[in-house]
Amino acid sequence: MKTSNPVLARLGQAAERERSAGYAPTGPYGQPGYPQQYPTEAGYPAAPPTVNTMSIDDVVVKTVTLLGILGISAAAAWVLVPDALVGAAWIGAAVVGLVLGLIISFSRMANPALVVTYAVVEGVFVGMVSKFFESLYDGIVLQAVTATFGVFLLMGVLYKAKVIRATPVFVKGMIAVMAGLFAVMLINLVLALFGVNTGLRDGSPLAIGFSLVCIVVASLSFVLSFKEVEDGVRMGLPQRYSWVAAFGILVSLVWLYIEILRLLSYFQGDD
Repeated sequence: MKTSNPVLARLGQAAERERSAGYAPTGPYGQPGYPQQYPTEAGYPAAPPTVNTMSIDDVVVKTVTLLGILGISAAAAWVLVPDALVGAAWIGAAVVGLVLGLIISFSRMANPALVVTYAVVEGVFVGMVSKFFESLYDGIVLQAVTATFGVFLLMGVLYKAKVIRATPVFVKGMIAVMAGLFAVMLINLVLALFGVNTGLRDGSPLAIGFSLVCIVVASLSFVLSFKEVEDGVRMGLPQRYSWVAAFGILVSLVWLYIEILRLLSYFQGDD
């Protein structure tokens, strides 16, 4: 199966090897890397079981699970973290979430525990950001949540109707644009720590334009996630990789929510 995603190509090759040899995390004596042997009544080892492959339903269930974990974590952080520590918790969760996200993204193995931990940490981050903005603008969080899931559903409909297609050119362009935006945001954050205002996050026309660009790109990133799910199902990736697909959708949802929250705050009147 051809795919424009090199990561999926590697995973597809690994899945093919697993289907040929049978998959087990450890060998008969605990050593990693050996297929499990199953004795039969005749005393000969039986053929290894067929590897369960991921499905769209698996990804849906995992995504809902991660969103539930993130929501619980965000609510707990909102209630339990004192107002004086909101900033510290916000920054700490952002840094830890970034590190975990990079590890998951560049790892060749699906690690459900790591993905769940990421959802918990991102929940703290989302909870702190939401608490801060809600303290300034009453009702803004509900507006941002509604808009986020509205955009997500719209992108799902457009992708299903093939209005937007994840062509190789589209995929390469999106990866380049997202990498560029990430670099710009990282540089802006570093400069902000040294007191330099670039105008990207201060509510100016430049900030509004930058947020709009981020919202459009975050929305289109769902197309990449939907394509990865389709390719993963067609390539017969092992079921555990549905966690990775759900992780990708969660990342886009959090990014989109934060950008919508920022944009809405720019249009709020002074109290």
